[in-house]
Amino acid sequence: MVSTDPTSESNRLPDGLGLIADLVNTWEGELGTETGREELDTPEALEAWMRAHGLDVKAPLDRDDLRRAIEFREALRALLLANTGAGLDAAAVEVVRRAAGDAPLHVVIDAAGGARAEPAGAGVEALFAEALAATARAQATGTWERLKACTADDCHWAFYDRSRNRSRTWCSMEVCGNRSKTRTYRARRA
Repeated sequence: MVSTDPTSESNRLPDGLGLIADLVNTWEGELGTETGREELDTPEALEAWMRAHGLDVKAPLDRDDLRRAIEFREALRALLLANTGAGLDAAAVEVVRRAAGDAPLHVVIDAAGGARAEPAGAGVEALFAEALAATARAQATGTWERLKACTADDCHWAFYDRSRNRSRTWCSMEVCGNRSKTRTYRARRA
């Protein structure tokens, strides 16, 4: 479940990356299998998640909105896996491109003359717009490469790599890292 605690890790990520991490982490388990926990299992659950993240919903969401949001989430996960060293998935890039075409953004100029992109719509398109605006900010500031997905096949949890050399590949050394090292050790011994 997404934390509403302002001190939680995702709320402390720069450039709005917490929204992306929280979205990616709405699925917990091994990808491509039936085992796991899906937080966004109904349009109502997606609507509640979006409202909890300050996104404008306006009209009730439907099954197509849910399908598009999950497809977008998994495309973002693929991009985060690329940040960890996996190859870039061309199909995931295409999903994000389609979402960008549906994401209404407008540029807001603040009192100091600073410009920032903000969502201009509602519904699942507002989710796309907010996540893509965060992606653009993070890429511009150099923080995007630090948002990664765990390389463990049974995890793929989004995490922010705070290591000095940006070399983390697991969300947690204590869990996923330990499992991976144990598997490698056992394979060598066999």
